[in-house]
Amino acid sequence: MFERIRSRLGRVPQHTGLGVAEGNIPRHVAIIMDGNGRWAKTRGLPRVAGHHSGMKTVKRITMAANELGIEYLTLYAFSTENWKRPKAEVEFLMKLPQEFLAIELDELIENNVQVRMMGYKEELPDYTLEAVEQAIRRTAGNTGLVLNFALNYGSRKEMTDAVRKLCADVRDGLIRPEDITEQAFEARLLSDGIPDPDLLIRTSGELRISNFMMWQLAYSELWFTDVYWPEFTEAHFHEAIGEYQRRARRYGGL
Repeated sequence: MFERIRSRLGRVPQHTGLGVAEGNIPRHVAIIMDGNGRWAKTRGLPRVAGHHSGMKTVKRITMAANELGIEYLTLYAFSTENWKRPKAEVEFLMKLPQEFLAIELDELIENNVQVRMMGYKEELPDYTLEAVEQAIRRTAGNTGLVLNFALNYGSRKEMTDAVRKLCADVRDGLIRPEDITEQAFEARLLSDGIPDPDLLIRTSGELRISNFMMWQLAYSELWFTDVYWPEFTEAHFHEAIGEYQRRARRYGGL
């Protein structure tokens, strides 16, 4: 039974060579980039080496998404729970956006990619935030793929904060309780203005969503692979898109 469930969820052990058909390209793909540390461990390397290698995968998959005409690519870069990791590892992770954008920003601009961030800025180091905000400013006029980094992001906090905002608006007389709709709630989420993901990809073999876009993923297609993020290639990405294209999305209907 469990094997049937895994198959239905779209978990695959390796690339099978399936391609992408024309049309029916998902508008928004979200990725939980998992397995950097385990990839490094299998090679006798420190965990940070896996994170650094994973940064290169970000570039490859961003370009692949842009070539396919995907409109939004959201990457789960750092969660609100990741602060619990060893201090040295957290500090390394906080420097990765600065390094990545210093190397890749010009090419992202050339490819008409727009950088955004979805997360809580307050806890981020100044150097991390400055690098991301500079990229956001420099790409603000671009009209191609939106590369949305979920950085210091947590879905439970996001939804709790949205409820607080709604309560405050009712208290202040800005809205009535009967005005609270799904649309009103969504407008107070960090993802406001971004469509819900059509497809969620998670690497490394884990079968969970780890506090990531729990409201927004209500009707997303899920695709899991055992491949660690540093090993995730354009071919794997195309396979996930191809699997998405073969599914029927009914949204509760027939």
